Amino acid sequence: MKLDSNNHSVFLMYYHLVLVVKYRRKVMDDPISDYAKDKFISLSEKYNITLVEWNHDIDHVHILFKAQPNSELSKFINAYKSSSSRLIKKDFPHVRKKLWKEMFWSRSFCLLTTGGSSIEVVKTYIENQGIK
Repeated sequence: MKLDSNNHSVFLMYYHLVLVVKYRRKVMDDPISDYAKDKFISLSEKYNITLVEWNHDIDHVHILFKAQPNSELSKFINAYKSSSSRLIKKDFPHVRKKLWKEMFWSRSFCLLTTGGSSIEVVKTYIENQGIK
């Protein structure tokens, strides 16, 4: 496995992020997922984060990404959730009707270190642990 590097270190830091739609509303479809993914990619560049894999279900997304040691993950996640929520509700009127004054994403999120495992490996592990 190839390590990432910067001026003073080498590293390999993979994370699995799960974001859930507020109230688990069943509004996530391919166009909304693709839109949210594009917003993730554009914002992640500012935080030294690289998208590796993106999957969605009807009420949540699974995101596998790489980060550098200086990446501020909680700031990035909160900035992403805030901006993507506003833009999704602006550009998809049917979502705005279901989540009128609410944020698109739930306040909480799940962030796991993965050591480079694929989303499928992480999903299998989570399912075997009874975590949903």
